[in-house]
Amino acid sequence: MGIHAAIFWLLLLLYPFHEALLAGALGCNWGTRSSHPLPGDIVVRLLKDNGFDKVKLFEADPKALRALGRSGIEVMVGIPNEFLAPMASSVAVAEQWVTQNVSAYISRYGVNITHVAVGNEPFLKTYMGKFQRTTFPALQNIQAALIKAGLGRQVKATVPLNADVYQASNGLPSGGDFRPDIKDLMIAIIKFLQDNGGTLTINIYPFLSLDADPNFPIDYAFFSGSAAPVVDGSISYSNVFEANYDTLIWALEKNGFESMPVIVGEIGWPTDGNPKANLDYARKFNQGLLNRIMKRQGTPKRPTPPDIYLFGLIDEDVKSIQPGNFERHWGIFYYDGTVKYPLVLENGQNLVPAKGVKYLSKQWCVLSPEASITDPGIADSVNYACQYADCTSLGYGSSCNELDARSNISYALNQFYQVADQQKGACNFSNLSLTTNIDPSQGRCKFEIMIDVGKHETSVNSGAKGSARIRWNAVVAMVVSAVLLSSTSSGFL
Repeated sequence: MGIHAAIFWLLLLLYPFHEALLAGALGCNWGTRSSHPLPGDIVVRLLKDNGFDKVKLFEADPKALRALGRSGIEVMVGIPNEFLAPMASSVAVAEQWVTQNVSAYISRYGVNITHVAVGNEPFLKTYMGKFQRTTFPALQNIQAALIKAGLGRQVKATVPLNADVYQASNGLPSGGDFRPDIKDLMIAIIKFLQDNGGTLTINIYPFLSLDADPNFPIDYAFFSGSAAPVVDGSISYSNVFEANYDTLIWALEKNGFESMPVIVGEIGWPTDGNPKANLDYARKFNQGLLNRIMKRQGTPKRPTPPDIYLFGLIDEDVKSIQPGNFERHWGIFYYDGTVKYPLVLENGQNLVPAKGVKYLSKQWCVLSPEASITDPGIADSVNYACQYADCTSLGYGSSCNELDARSNISYALNQFYQVADQQKGACNFSNLSLTTNIDPSQGRCKFEIMIDVGKHETSVNSGAKGSARIRWNAVVAMVVSAVLLSSTSSGFL
């Protein structure tokens, strides 16, 4: 009796702690499209220091997966869309992928892989049906491969989908249903996921709703409750996230999937590259989102909250900007793991920056004081610099948009110089530039110094030491030569 009583009181004491852990459960997306990526071990420490216990990778990046080994962090590993066709064509291909990218990392490195994400938003309208025939067969083959590998219960398959796979006929959540062109396909996929214990993953972006519609009520994008509510029967919606999510829940219920579990695979707010992508809006949105996660707050239609993966962790300076310049600025941390803006986490903890980051020398490449901004070589030099480095912060409404002409040029040249590892010759733009030890940053526009990838290589568990640096050396040599030859190009300025 004494033992039972002791166990009871122990459980009673632990119960609030367990609930606190649930309330503080945080997930995020770790994108790796960076010219100078933070080493995996530093990123994993960053994740743990800030309480993230779930992470989603867009591909099976070896360095990231090795670093996540024995960390205890739950991992969703992605399969890029370009792999869907081979996966769909043969179960043997799927088996090989699972063996190399799931089984091996679980068994050899102790990576806690819990999900495989088959594709990434493959049914986007802008893809015009490109992946509609391959996504479901690829999902089926991956599921078969997981079962064959003995991982059918441990690792769940899912398909991250954009919220454009459903719509509302009456403009209200209760009118939610799947897009007519993919409705049968969606029902088949969801039934398959349900039959195999999987989950449905949806990406929701209030920022994109605001950016796409000049008449979108700005308060409705946030969680402040100050927006004029959208009334749907007995339910009032004061933010677009809840309305969007419940539109999906209505679509699921109408098609017989009332209990289908849902993951929010991506949600966040960018900080640059667009007038509405700024630090204040990002902080407001992400703090509101984190407050919901910590409170375990669901939506009116489904009070049980979904797992949510914040997008994203770190800025990615070589990510595609086809959707917009903001694509490279979704991180809650800058490229080097420094904090962009304060966020309050569980128990009042604030975001903390990455530790142990090594940088290149404190020097910058700028336009020479003797150079004239009317020099015909400047436009070509800036064009080349921005072709091979990230200049999205110079765009309209962005953090460096208010620079004068000379500083604008200097920013572009410095971006190239840093991406080129400050190599000799990388700041020789037709004798128009020079290096300086005086930081040219102005106001909210920061002239960056890149991470010293070479100093970090020994701390990263990788078998391809120096390969990224060698590739960039080749690119830099090619581009610098082209700049010195002053080849013709359309002007950036």
